[in-house]
Amino acid sequence: MSGVIQRVGVLTSGGDAPGMNAAVRAVVRKGIFHGLNVFGINRGYEGLIHGEIHEMSIGSVADIVLRGGTVLKTARSEEMKTLAGQQKALAQLRKLEIDALVVIGGDGSFRGAQTLAAQGVQLVGVPGTIDNDIAGTELTIGFDTAVNTVVDAVGKIRDTASSHERTFIVEVMGRNCGNIALQAGLACGAESILVPEIPYDLDEISDKLKRGHQRGKNHSIILVAEGVGSAYKIGEELHARSGFETRITVLGHLQRGGNPSALDAVIAAAMGGKAIEIILAGETNRMTAYIDQTVISRPLEDAYGNRRPLNRELYDLANELSI
Repeated sequence: MSGVIQRVGVLTSGGDAPGMNAAVRAVVRKGIFHGLNVFGINRGYEGLIHGEIHEMSIGSVADIVLRGGTVLKTARSEEMKTLAGQQKALAQLRKLEIDALVVIGGDGSFRGAQTLAAQGVQLVGVPGTIDNDIAGTELTIGFDTAVNTVVDAVGKIRDTASSHERTFIVEVMGRNCGNIALQAGLACGAESILVPEIPYDLDEISDKLKRGHQRGKNHSIILVAEGVGSAYKIGEELHARSGFETRITVLGHLQRGGNPSALDAVIAAAMGGKAIEIILAGETNRMTAYIDQTVISRPLEDAYGNRRPLNRELYDLANELSI
């Protein structure tokens, strides 16, 4: 929006993800290090539209690097999907003479970012979502932490499953993507993993439970991604087929909270820092991406390319190990 970049905005949008604060901190401090004025935008695009914007300092991001959630807050914004809402957002940026914007979020957040980029805002997207479902990057901020949260929860559930000799069905997040269920299921040795990408057979799962019972196994853990269907209904059907008593645990938003893992904190810091480098280089409509253990710059449109398919080799391995 101006020839020389002096003022940069940063916002977090969509679902929160552990590590977002580390990314915000990196944007703010690296920006200030390079002589930029950095402005935090509260409540995502909703806050941008309504002018909830404040200048940030080195101290304003102190002690947040390992804090879960996002200090900038986040909100869904239906208004941002409208031309009128986009014009209001643009007017707020112009009012404060903000030259560039860093958007930390998922694909929906990136779509909002592209509408601003089309109006001349220098724009960089930082992929932050626990689902790890953004094309163009191998990892998104928050995914590793969410997987570890599920593994920790399942470890506790397995203790009571063993004590009571029951089958526990654990529902995890993943409406259209089974990455959390797959990686957590393999890590914790789940007997079955149900994901949206691959059809499942309840009769086959029931037979596996029966075979395990025959060889003396007194409990089982089944991980279900929410996009597969209701864990409660699946539990009822498995009980009808196998005769085994089932219990359901829906982890829900527990997976979004908590301090980021070391991996998420490092990736988030690297992506936030890379976002400032991209801005200083005069590039726009870009995204940061984690490829081969390195954070790089890619066209933002890559986020809408062909998403990496579910790792079928890991899925097959999990089935083979749970015979």
